[in-house]
This record gives sequence, C-alpha cells and structure tokens, in this order.
Amino acid sequence: MRSIRAAATGAVILSLALAASACGGGSSTGGGSNDSPEELTYWASNQGASIEVDKKVLQPELDKFEKETGIKVKLEVVPWSDLLNRILTATTSGQGPDVLNIGNTWSASLQATGALLPWDAENFDRIGGRDRFVDSALGSTGVEGQDPAAVPLYSMAYALYYNKQMFADAGIDGPPATWDELTAAGEKLSKGGKWGIGVEGSNPSENIHHVFVFAKQHGADFFTADGKADFTNEGAVAAVKQYVDLMAKDKIIAPGNAEYAQNQSVSDFAKGKTAMLLWQSASANLESQGMSEDAYGIAPVPVRSGTPGTGEQVNSMVAGINLAVFKNSDNLDGATNFVKFMTSDAEQKILNTAYSSIPPVEAAQQDAAFNSPANAVLKDTLAKSAAALPQVPDESQFETAVGTAVKNLFADAAAGRAVTTASVKAALTKAQQQMPAK
Repeated sequence: MRSIRAAATGAVILSLALAASACGGGSSTGGGSNDSPEELTYWASNQGASIEVDKKVLQPELDKFEKETGIKVKLEVVPWSDLLNRILTATTSGQGPDVLNIGNTWSASLQATGALLPWDAENFDRIGGRDRFVDSALGSTGVEGQDPAAVPLYSMAYALYYNKQMFADAGIDGPPATWDELTAAGEKLSKGGKWGIGVEGSNPSENIHHVFVFAKQHGADFFTADGKADFTNEGAVAAVKQYVDLMAKDKIIAPGNAEYAQNQSVSDFAKGKTAMLLWQSASANLESQGMSEDAYGIAPVPVRSGTPGTGEQVNSMVAGINLAVFKNSDNLDGATNFVKFMTSDAEQKILNTAYSSIPPVEAAQQDAAFNSPANAVLKDTLAKSAAALPQVPDESQFETAVGTAVKNLFADAAAGRAVTTASVKAALTKAQQQMPAK
C-alpha cells in the first residue's frame, strides 16, 4: 500500500469495529440494497503527489463510467493520514462510502469487521472472474481460506532509486546489491549537507514495510504460524535495529528524517538532497516534482546475499491498493459494476500508467506500456522476491504498535540517544503488550 498512513488510534477503533461486527456485520442495516441506483460514493486513497493530482487522474474516468452506466460517482480523495481511521469509523457507524480504496495490508483486519462485501465466486464472476488477477495481488486480499474482502486495483513493489550524478561524483560505479554495499555507498554520499538515503521515520506504516522485509532477511517474522504476535524474537529485534541503525550508527540518514511522514523523503530525493530512496513505484511522483527519468536509476532493494529471491532473500512486501465495497451499500449492483469498470483491462492500463504502478490484472500487466526498465524491476520483484504482510486480523494493530515503536527509536537516534539491542527489545516488548490478548 501507499505509505502516507498514520493510524495512531487504529487499535482502539478497530476493537470497537470488531465488537460491532459481532452484532451486525459492521452495518447499520445488516445488508445492502439497490435503493439508490443512480449514484455511488467513492473514497479514493491519495496515490499521486497531491489530492489535486488524483482528482485530475480519476475524474475523467468517473465521468466515463457515468456516461456508460448513468451512475454518478461522488469522489473524495482521502489522505493516508486519515484513511484507516475514517474506514474503521464507518464500519462501526454504517455511514460510509459505497466503494473505497484500502491498503492491501489492511485487508484481513477490515475483513474481520464483517463490514465489507465478500468476493465469493459469484461476485468475482460478475467482474470477469478471479483468474484475471495475478496470484501475488490476490494473496493480499484477506485471510487465507476465506473469500477475499477486496479486489486488487494497483500493485506496487519497493525498489532502490538512486541519483546517477551523485553516484558518479562520489566514484560509485553502480547501485548497491547488499546492505554492506549500501552502507558503504551512503557513507561516501553523506557530506556537504547531503545524505546517503532518506526515510519516513515518523510514518508507522512505512516503518513496518521496511522492518518486515529486514525480518524476512533475518529468517524471522513478527507473527507465529498460528497468528500470534511475536515481536521480540531475535530476528525481529535484529531487523528493527538494522533499519534504525542506518541513522543511529551508520549515520547515512539525516536526523531530521525522524520527523518525516508526508512524502518528504521523496521530495528530498527529487531535489538532490539525498542520493538514495527506498520507495514503492515512485516514478510518477518524482516526475511530478520535476525530476527527469534520466536522472535516476532503479534497482532491486538490497539483500544480505546480494541476490533477491524467496525466503531470506525477500526484498519487498507485496505493496498495493485494493478496491472494496461496503456490504450495506444502497447501490450494490452499481458498486459491483464500478469495480468491474475500474479493474477492466482498459482502465487498468490508464490508472496504473498514471500512478507508475503495476496492473494486478494479468492481461493489462502484459501490455507494452508496462515493459519499461523501471517496471521490469517492479514486476520481477513482485513475481520472485516479494512477500505479503501477515494476513491476520491484528495486522492494523501491528502496524500501529510496532511502527510507532520504530518511530520512537528514530526519535532517539535523531536526539543522539543510544539505540541498542536492549532498547530495541524493550520497545518491541512494549509494542507487543499493546496487542489484543489471545
């Protein structure tokens, strides 16, 4: 999913949502209808460089849908900082949109509220069939063994973006393939008020994406096989420390990045303030900020061995945006038709081109428009070396608890306070104590 998310109250609201779902599926009516067949409300996530950019991308497509179906779509682009809490509040009140974007990592948590329309075989058939979608995208749509809670809309993967001129000036021949190489390059690049790499240290969800990948590379995870939180295992602790040490120990991240949570690291990279960026599908964002496509290169995220793959060579989470329908919609048929429209081959090409993401629809993904060198890296990562975040009901609480712990550790590093294995373990112990009891 996109990275600008801050769910500080997510765990509290989610507990209320789960309670509500036990009493009525998170819906004030207990079910949907087709009482308002001429309109839909759509909450879109902020995918572009600004909300205005998203409106310019989406409104022509919504107008096209209205012309084809007679259904008017009321669009609201919701910032990531508000989106999860807005959705969770809607699951308790029953007052939400008909159709909405959700970060794919939230699928299982929102599925547990009972408020979203399940995508069973019949519903998938209404939009052209489940087999139109690539397996990696379907893997982040809800709990395994249950009907998905959403349909894939945009697929993304993390890559390493690097400034070609800054690398050349520092005498670095090419992008790093291992973390040792990245640290060494970062040390050469961190001088004269410029820095090796940028992060969003105050963004809990962005933190989660990275420490999840680091944990995989240490042969660990944050949940046991049966879905129980396990934040303090040796590999998880090592993963968090390695990530924060890029600032605390290696000193290749500017201390001010500890406060970043709103795409500032992308802007710094576009302006030449940092030489490297770990981001998901950043090309359109960089272009909108005036950075030429020729000015940067794109490479796989480093792994400890230098060769991305499965298991300990995972170098990205399966990032992306899913499209969900509130099952208490008063235009269920229209909502389903809208999902069919947005995931059609034609619209998938238009939308994913606009956002430099990868279509999760197989036929659209094979289009020549997605065969650029940048997309080749992203598609290869999704196919061979990306892993889905745990699809467990407690996932959103995990993002809040552990992501905030990492945020606080970055704050310690920025303030010059020591970040030790013991302090990392203490922070993760506190985060685990915030998780629901099993």
